[in-house]
Amino acid sequence: MTVGLVTESGRWFVKGAPEADYAAYGSLYRERLVYPLLEGVSPGFGWKVEADGWELMAYEWADGRHAELGSASPDLPLVAGVMLAAQEITVPHYVPVPTMAQLLRPHLETAEAGLLGGSTLVHRDTNPFNLLVGVDQAWMVDWAMAAQGPAWVDVAYTAVRLMEADTPVEGALEWAAGFPSWRDAVPEAVAAFVRATCRQWETRAGAVDCMPSNRRFEALLAGVHA
Repeated sequence: MTVGLVTESGRWFVKGAPEADYAAYGSLYRERLVYPLLEGVSPGFGWKVEADGWELMAYEWADGRHAELGSASPDLPLVAGVMLAAQEITVPHYVPVPTMAQLLRPHLETAEAGLLGGSTLVHRDTNPFNLLVGVDQAWMVDWAMAAQGPAWVDVAYTAVRLMEADTPVEGALEWAAGFPSWRDAVPEAVAAFVRATCRQWETRAGAVDCMPSNRRFEALLAGVHA
């Protein structure tokens, strides 16, 4: 459940989940764990209420719109700016978010798991609805899928989103190359991520329906060099 709320103390974006809905409540819990780390990257946390088997969390209202990720979009520099800031966030040992290797483990070969280590907080779901753009800044919202891993992971996911928005592969890779983390990514690690993600999509969607998405992920490999 999400709702905009206007109160005497201001305008808020409120998310809620019933405790009985394990998946939704777990996602909200994970978001609550990482929010103290997100200053300047996501709208500020306001308050939390637990009542009648529900948990509600309120965030400061961000006066923005969903990002446009198509070719030559003026939003892309602002999106890159907030993502660069997010890549400076490391996960403290006391914040129990899963690692990328843990999340992709069913789809990783044994030798691949060690390639996806990293301490950066990763969003993992940078679709346009989770990227808000204002006049001179952008925000990353909805951290329910947060994980820990290499800093370049969100660059990879977002480059694929650019391709989905009809940005040519070359343009998406040029955008990705603006991130030091992507330029410095270990090619074998990116390849392991791509292979595991493609296997994951094939498991979810089937061998035919996964092909458009998997082709986009495979196109990422042209952007890293041994």
